[in-house]
Amino acid sequence: MRVQLTLLLIAALGVSSRLSADQHWNEFRGPHGDGQARTDRFPLEWSESKNIRWKTAIHGKAWSSPVVWDDQIWMTSATEDGTRLYAICVDADTGRIVHDITVFEIEDPMFCFPFNSYASPTPVVHQDRLWVHYGSAGTACLDTTTGQILWTRQDLPCDHHRGPGSSPIVYGDLVFIHFDGYDVQYVVALDKHTGETVWRRDRNIDYDTHDGDLMKAYCTPTVIEHQGRLQLISPAAMATISYDPLTGDELWKVYHGGYNTAPRPLYTHGMVIINPQNGLRLLAVRPDGHGDVTDTHIVWSYGRSTSTRPSQLVVDDHLYMVSDTGIVTCLDVMTGDLVWVERMGGRHTASPIHAAGRIYMFDEQDTTRVIQATPEGFRLLAENTLENGCMASPAVLGDALILRTKTHLYRIQETVSGSSPTE
Repeated sequence: MRVQLTLLLIAALGVSSRLSADQHWNEFRGPHGDGQARTDRFPLEWSESKNIRWKTAIHGKAWSSPVVWDDQIWMTSATEDGTRLYAICVDADTGRIVHDITVFEIEDPMFCFPFNSYASPTPVVHQDRLWVHYGSAGTACLDTTTGQILWTRQDLPCDHHRGPGSSPIVYGDLVFIHFDGYDVQYVVALDKHTGETVWRRDRNIDYDTHDGDLMKAYCTPTVIEHQGRLQLISPAAMATISYDPLTGDELWKVYHGGYNTAPRPLYTHGMVIINPQNGLRLLAVRPDGHGDVTDTHIVWSYGRSTSTRPSQLVVDDHLYMVSDTGIVTCLDVMTGDLVWVERMGGRHTASPIHAAGRIYMFDEQDTTRVIQATPEGFRLLAENTLENGCMASPAVLGDALILRTKTHLYRIQETVSGSSPTE
């Protein structure tokens, strides 16, 4: 009875924490992990001299997204060689760096593919705590007021082979982390207060290969509630598994093939949208099954011009996505049928966001393209350029867009005509 009451309390705390986080862009792709910004006042146009409230140089090489809580913007960074791993806090009002903390010093870093970085996983912030993750190099919890490191873990092994990518998420009192590596593949839940392991599950997947390069994945999980059942939706190479987030028990599993899964899954219209690289490539699954649901619960799949890195968006009854090579596609979310497709251009790693009928897409070179979210066809509204491109997905602070390029952090917002950014 005591165990049952504890699990119920954790579930209730999870709902409470999600409600309190709704006003904050506190994790990868926002409070619901879906890239939806609740504002109708984003600027349509900007440049280095227009609608920039401030611009701050960020040291190191890192593709993690910024996260926001009240007047703090947090992100991780790393030296290019991975020997020093940082947590950086910027004042949201002024752009001033408040904390610049060395979280870990790594004597002999693992290999990281040059396209990736040693600080690609996005942190999670909630009230006065920050959870940062750098793959197997280390995970830590920090006090956001003092910058004090409260706990660390560096005993969770994984050969990422090309560097880390999966971001942690927090639900209730638990921090969930994927370790889908070349050598081992597992999911772990840590106590967010102490860092102690609550549960760990090795992937129960038939990979049908001994090549570790085909067992890797970089996906961030998400917690959903479907028909009263809590689920941790956890995509991996070859298959996606739904776990009970409180116990780690496997609920259902779907085989879709593929590897290097990176886009975060979406829960919409009573379905889970999953996007592996290769295999079925994009599929919708009903999350009400038990056991292996491959033959019974796949609603639709789509296999052309899908992304391998940017996550998808759902606006009303349509799904929008941009491929790595800048092909934009609109699908009927209920059927997976193609509505329209357009070769927009630009190479894309960052995930797009949606606000008030507009979709903002950020390329790796220097351009953000804004399109209309409409099934009527591709409609380009604006092209905005900055001095460098984006690998990180953006964050949102009220009516401001928080954009991290390869070198700087920007607060983009409607400003008084003629004003200039502070740096």
